Amino acid sequence: MSQPPFFTGASIARIAVLLALALSGVVAAFATISPAPESSASIGEPIVEPVAIPRDALVPPPGSYVREARYERGETLAALLGKLGIDDTQARQLTKLGTLQLLRPGSTVTAKVATDGTLVRLSYMNGRETVRSIVPAEGKFRVVDEPAQFETSTVVRSAEIRSSLFGAADVAGIPDSVAIQLADVFGGDIDFYRDLRKGDRFSVVYEMHYLAGRPVRSGRVIAAEFVNKGKTFRAVYYVDAQGKGGYYAPDGQSLRKAFLRAPLEFTRISSRFGMREHPFLHTWRKHTGVDYAAPLGTRVRATADGVVEFAGQKGGYGNAVILRHNGQYSTLYGHLRGFARGIHRGVRVEQGDIIGYVGQTGWATGPHLHYEFRIAGVARNPLAVSLPAAVPVPAKDLPAFRRYAAPLVAQLDLLSTSTVARLE
Repeated sequence: MSQPPFFTGASIARIAVLLALALSGVVAAFATISPAPESSASIGEPIVEPVAIPRDALVPPPGSYVREARYERGETLAALLGKLGIDDTQARQLTKLGTLQLLRPGSTVTAKVATDGTLVRLSYMNGRETVRSIVPAEGKFRVVDEPAQFETSTVVRSAEIRSSLFGAADVAGIPDSVAIQLADVFGGDIDFYRDLRKGDRFSVVYEMHYLAGRPVRSGRVIAAEFVNKGKTFRAVYYVDAQGKGGYYAPDGQSLRKAFLRAPLEFTRISSRFGMREHPFLHTWRKHTGVDYAAPLGTRVRATADGVVEFAGQKGGYGNAVILRHNGQYSTLYGHLRGFARGIHRGVRVEQGDIIGYVGQTGWATGPHLHYEFRIAGVARNPLAVSLPAAVPVPAKDLPAFRRYAAPLVAQLDLLSTSTVARLE
């Protein structure tokens, strides 16, 4: 006797749904999609058809390539040449070249190398204005020096003083050489050793020189603004009709003082003008100048146009230079390690010319420069004395100067506004 079919609760529910659909006229299409007609090719199988490529469209593989690498401190020449992809045989020959052995760490070297590793040309900057190239020639190497073909563009930056001028410049990506120029430009109005305050700010428009699209070095500051203790100073670089350049305020007044405030580009004061205990005699005496601590060999500049009155040994001053300037002014530079080439009595120098190098000669306990500023033979404090200004833009040249300065001043206005907005 056959057993009746067994239905679970779930089966009964499914049957009820199907009956309802059938009674309502709805056709259930479960798995009822008709199969597509079979293709002559299976799914996933590629179809390969020959395509004719014109002969003139074929690009041959490159015969050479260009690599660039930085010569790191502590790295060997062999490692550098290996990074550039030069074959071992030529690399060993190149490491013996005297000119390449003088390559300074930090230099960027560019090599054009054939696909088999054979060197075509190796190039790097040799000094500030020359590109030195090394090229193979009849089994040897030939050295060629050529003037660098720079491309120059203008860079605009702003910064705020938090701890120092150089610290602010670093944060803003401004080169140290530009910061030094700023100190020179505004040095007649701002004492960068004593007057800087947290919150001071500056904006600068300067040149940047590029070689093959790579930034090589910064150039001249074209325009700048410095806000020190709430007071704003502005400068524009302008070349006059005689071809002499200088920095002027937007109204045409010269920012160049007859004297630079300091004879070193940037350093620190180790002893000020006034009474102090003498480092050798150990008695209290008046210090008749200002001492600037600096590494041996640091370049010393003439603070004003003048004539060399004395250059040689001078007692406790050691090696010293005395310059005679217009009127009753003279300056003395002591404890020098040596004198710049051509510096001797009677030679005329211009402001900023190098006259010697920081040393430790005479009565000096460490390397530094002793600088004296004298009026009618009497020593005065060079950090406090009022310095006469240079000649402003002549009245007849003022219209041309204002036309030139207007767009630069507009840039400074824009920079100043954006800087204040960021600070607020």
